[in-house]
Amino acid sequence: MTHSFIRRTAVCLAGFGLIACAPSRVAAPAPAIVTPVSATAPLTSAQRRWVDRTLESLTLRERVGQMVMVWTLGDYTSVGDTMYAQLVRWVEKDKVGGVTMSLGTPIEVAAKLNDLQRRATVPLLVSSDLEPGLLRLESAIYPHYLLETGGATPFPPQMAIAATQRDSDAYDVARIIAREGRAVGIQVNFAPVVDVNNNPSNPVINTRSFGEDPQRVARLSALFVKGALAGGELPTAKHFPGHGDTDVDSHVGLPVVQADIARLSRLELVPFRAAIAAGAAMVMTAHIALPAISGDNTPATLAPQIITGLLRDSLGFAGVTITDAMTMEGVGKGYTTEESSVLAVKAGADILLKPSDPTRAIDAIVKAVETGSIPRARIDAAARHILELKARAGIMDGGQVSLSSLREVVGTPEHRAVAASIAQRAITLLRDRDNLVPMKTTGRALVVQYMPETELRAGKVFASAFRAARPASVGPTVMAKISPAATRDLLDSLSRLADSSAIVVIAPHVRRVEGEGRSAIPPQIAAWIDTIAQRRPTIVVAFGNPYVIRQFPNVQSYAVTYGVEDDLERSAVNALFGLRPITGKVPVSLPGFFTIGDGIQKP
Repeated sequence: MTHSFIRRTAVCLAGFGLIACAPSRVAAPAPAIVTPVSATAPLTSAQRRWVDRTLESLTLRERVGQMVMVWTLGDYTSVGDTMYAQLVRWVEKDKVGGVTMSLGTPIEVAAKLNDLQRRATVPLLVSSDLEPGLLRLESAIYPHYLLETGGATPFPPQMAIAATQRDSDAYDVARIIAREGRAVGIQVNFAPVVDVNNNPSNPVINTRSFGEDPQRVARLSALFVKGALAGGELPTAKHFPGHGDTDVDSHVGLPVVQADIARLSRLELVPFRAAIAAGAAMVMTAHIALPAISGDNTPATLAPQIITGLLRDSLGFAGVTITDAMTMEGVGKGYTTEESSVLAVKAGADILLKPSDPTRAIDAIVKAVETGSIPRARIDAAARHILELKARAGIMDGGQVSLSSLREVVGTPEHRAVAASIAQRAITLLRDRDNLVPMKTTGRALVVQYMPETELRAGKVFASAFRAARPASVGPTVMAKISPAATRDLLDSLSRLADSSAIVVIAPHVRRVEGEGRSAIPPQIAAWIDTIAQRRPTIVVAFGNPYVIRQFPNVQSYAVTYGVEDDLERSAVNALFGLRPITGKVPVSLPGFFTIGDGIQKP
């Protein structure tokens, strides 16, 4: 996409509700409709000229600045807000090369990015974690009323996509996410997660993975990459060389993977090869230790044997390498900002994602070049890589987007229909010993939903849909909620209620949240669920983590949704009452409970 520049003496930030004008040279907003991109096709002559001309114009410090990507929220801020002023300084003074966008509503995200692009000397490469399960641009919620303000299309997690058994879903989801992302000004998606989740105790990957079979993960990852490219967004394969076999969250510690090159070749690296072959523009490194390759417990992000030796030389990846967030404890503990930044560049990283102090990171790398610790050619090569990616993304003329036409793309009924279809087909019934599903029991039904206090909306749709699906004529429905703080008295009271009920439905909402390392139910509550299941007909519908059945092995019926989105809650009710067929098959295993491909089919 190329657009003619228009000269203006001032830019008014109407998108921020303020009039704050500064000299600027901006491009006309891009239309909402974007064209497919490629990370591997040869550059056009115009793109080559732009890359050469831009690189030539940059000083050493500005070239290093291109290698830094800073983080921001997509919330509303005035131009005088302290945090926003700091972000502007990084863009205007340090001339960072990119921004990674976090939570926010589409209009605010687009408005903020448009302003930052106007301020940038070289167009910013904009990224975001748009994995289906993270819903980075889903909506804003006003807690007091639980009122949603609307947002992008929320898709089920990758594991749910795999559970549908329709491989094309991965392509369709990626393409829609890409179209919506580009509409708000995001050119890079930090997805797909190509980690093979073969460790049920993994607290950070879990349902973010397509599953446990490396060949199927590879196939779905490749389709996701192709879908993203078709939608106009540059995909990122992560987390290299594989974060699936860990039981430590790298946000809070350093996981150590005990795998040699033979195991890596037949397991962890299989999806990376497929994603690279499919055209992945970026590969993100993991903050894990791989002593069999690096020789010690140096984080992979800082290990040249892994980034340069394994990724570049062995796998032949020629695209852009990016670190995971440099603020994570997996790489931050034991290193200063200066040390980790220099070591990551030496190891082979082209982009440093979210260093704790971008200015200090840039200064440290410049100093390392000036003292001969890092060759100047290393910086030049990385800056060229990044500029080539910007050219491929079609942002040479500024990366502006239209605040009005994005409404034609983001969160459309057609996109939401695809998400709802996937959610319904993902529901997986793994156990139904007494044929409790579909529910036909007459008499009182007790529905107990478990969720942490932070899950403000969890269960709201499930509860209302359940009441609507079960007519009062078959018996009353009693709803209850418990949290990790549930007292013994409360559980005893619910036990008495359960003993006089015809059927009990328990719905734990247990999703993994990065940095929390929490993907299980508190032991006292899990034990209570297991006790109820031994006395009364009990159905457990697990929202989020599919492995929680090991905490209450006596449940008669067990269904999994892989996530906590509204569509999944609605689909779970449809499945419970036989309003829709149950067709999902689980893409992971849990020894003693279920194996890959298990799933009871119900018409």
